[in-house]
Amino acid sequence: MKFSSLPLVTGMFLRKLSHWRVLALLLGILVSSSLRAQELGDANVPDNQTLRLLLSRIDKLEARVQQLEAERQHAVPASPEPVPLPTQTNAPPNNETEPQQTRAAEPERMDLSETLLRMRGFGDVTLHGSNRRGRTTSFSLGQLNLFVTSDVSERFKFLSEIVFEAGKSGASTNAFGVDVERYLIQYSYNDYFQLAVGRYHTAIGYYNTAYHHSTWFQTTTGRPFLFAFEDQGGILPVHNVGVSASGLLPSGRLGLHYVAEIGNGRRSRLPLTEEPVQNKVDENNHKAFNVALFARPQAVSGLQVGFSFYRDLLTPAGAPKIGETILAAHAVLARSNYEWLNEAVLIRHAPQGLGAIFNTPGFYTQISRRFGPYQPYFRYQYINVGQREPVFPEVGLRQGPSVGLRYDASDSVALKLQYDYTARRGQPGVNGLALQVGFTF
Repeated sequence: MKFSSLPLVTGMFLRKLSHWRVLALLLGILVSSSLRAQELGDANVPDNQTLRLLLSRIDKLEARVQQLEAERQHAVPASPEPVPLPTQTNAPPNNETEPQQTRAAEPERMDLSETLLRMRGFGDVTLHGSNRRGRTTSFSLGQLNLFVTSDVSERFKFLSEIVFEAGKSGASTNAFGVDVERYLIQYSYNDYFQLAVGRYHTAIGYYNTAYHHSTWFQTTTGRPFLFAFEDQGGILPVHNVGVSASGLLPSGRLGLHYVAEIGNGRRSRLPLTEEPVQNKVDENNHKAFNVALFARPQAVSGLQVGFSFYRDLLTPAGAPKIGETILAAHAVLARSNYEWLNEAVLIRHAPQGLGAIFNTPGFYTQISRRFGPYQPYFRYQYINVGQREPVFPEVGLRQGPSVGLRYDASDSVALKLQYDYTARRGQPGVNGLALQVGFTF
């Protein structure tokens, strides 16, 4: 074989090797050729023995390269297979562990990797006393209210108020009880239609849906007696279990809203030791319904005017059925530094077969003005229950003023001092004084 055929033979081997192997082999060939030339003297053309020597060296170099390759693959673990990227969507990036394409296919499923549950707490402690016979001056723990909400999905929300309170089984007891005061799953289609199912505050008047189970939001130490809770002697069905729909009405700058509710209603008047709200079983097949309409005109900031109509049928044991109708109207001006609340209610009871109708009127007015952290206020309330009223005759006539001062010590703590005078039919008037600290956390 002539030396001129060497490139052809070498090329056959080079095509089998990678680029970096080619460099190593060429270097070996050059070095070997140089050494062999020195051994043979000045000969310019190598013989067959020289060619065989070069080929032998190439075989050895290739074997060594293969050995190094094997050792390298054994020492370094193979890289993992690349993970395919999720399908690109228009949603913003997030830290959720659920794949993007799964969320796009099932948008209404709740992602358990997110913290959706939110909780706020409210409470109060009150020192109070009066000249009413049989009552003592006491420190009293108010309701410990846990307000819990959760975004179940984009359109569904959960809301509840879990309340711990002393005296649940009677005003004079010290035992704590637990109530789930509100318990709702809410669906929001748009501003014109929202639906809530569960236990809610009945949309009778203004106060019952503006202020819930926390004295922190209220200017005064407590609710007007007209809107007192059922287990505290109140005469209105402030709670209901059923369905409530609400939303805006197309009315432009008038700002009309509606509420339509249907539920179990309340049981016939019972001792305070028993639950008045029909949480599980209705005492009859008749369902209570309530409709409300109110306006928030844009022309007057903070103004709300409205009325409501409530209808139910009470079936007390051993007595005629009683048709119950409740009419309520309100006019409220509530701003950041000023409030003026006015509400009137008429409760109408019509026992079947008696031909008699019993009307119970009631109202309150409350006004306050804020001066920095100080907010003095005044409230007058009135309710007149007839002696022959078939549902709550023990309430009688109650009327009188309340005067107080609220001081916001911080964004989360408020101090309130309030004096009350209550005139009662056929009984001495009652003077009361209360000092309360309310807080949120």
